Amino acid sequence: MAEEICFFTKDALIIKPPKKSPALLRMIVIVFAMVCGVYICSTCLKQTNTETTRKLLNIEVIERPCHEYDTDRSQIPYLHYPKPKTFSRAECSCNPVRLFAVLSAQRSGSGWFETLLNSHINITSNGEIFSVKERRENASSILRTLDMVYNLDLITSASKNHCSAAVGFKWMLNQGLIQYHKEIVEYFNNKGVSVIFLFRRNLLRRMVSVLANSYDRYARLLNGTHKSHVHSTEEASTLAKYKPEINTTLLITDLKRMEASTKEALEYFNSTRNIFLYYEDLIRDHTKLEDVIEFLRLPQMNLTSRQVKIHSGPLQEHIKNWDDVNKTLKGTAYESFLRSDY
Repeated sequence: MAEEICFFTKDALIIKPPKKSPALLRMIVIVFAMVCGVYICSTCLKQTNTETTRKLLNIEVIERPCHEYDTDRSQIPYLHYPKPKTFSRAECSCNPVRLFAVLSAQRSGSGWFETLLNSHINITSNGEIFSVKERRENASSILRTLDMVYNLDLITSASKNHCSAAVGFKWMLNQGLIQYHKEIVEYFNNKGVSVIFLFRRNLLRRMVSVLANSYDRYARLLNGTHKSHVHSTEEASTLAKYKPEINTTLLITDLKRMEASTKEALEYFNSTRNIFLYYEDLIRDHTKLEDVIEFLRLPQMNLTSRQVKIHSGPLQEHIKNWDDVNKTLKGTAYESFLRSDY
């Protein structure tokens, strides 16, 4: 270390510090430069992290569900934005889809009603999907099938463009619907599925239709083929030639059983968002169809069907033992069934 130089003046003692060496000065400069460099780098890194975070936040906002700001808040639980695995909805990804199910019983007009729904450009109703037994073996298989339908991954002949605004199917009471009603009701309420009840008021006409359809499964009256629904008056006339004979001993019991199954379904699914329809009312009053479209919150359109009714006209023309049936129902709660043309 350099030694300090001391010397005296006339008035005081003065200590003069030694001169710094060039090596020491260079070291000080290097240390100062390193400190500045570290500070500058840390500042840049902070700015980079901030920009990255902003970009990530922007991406997160873009991927949020596309709810419309002017949508009635009470309707949001019923709006869905499916992401199918089988295709990409692309520009339709932000088009909301409503889920529905038509709950009915065989030969209650559900096939005709579904063709009306499918004539609407925004509706896809996939038919009787639970007629396949494997899909209704247990509650788990039912729920998996429902997920597939409502996620637009079940492609049927009724499927329209990927921008369908309502998607559903028809479900018969004897296809696991009653057996697993607790799980199904919970699913419907959690998913916001709207239920359309469709039943037939005249249970005697329904019975005639069930018996005739069951007979044709084996007789195959239309050129060796079986058809549950027809599209021409000629085909309808051919099928109507068969007149079933009704067991009058069990007639009242069977009618009560039909009524009970309808009542049971209404009780089980009462907690869902639903609308109740009678087939006969749809025939007489076409404004009932407007109610259905309004229920699904879709634009009104004229709904059409190519199906032709098979058993039209008075019932006495379609029952082989009409006199016995007439006698059995006279004076009972079911007497009105004898006079209905629907």
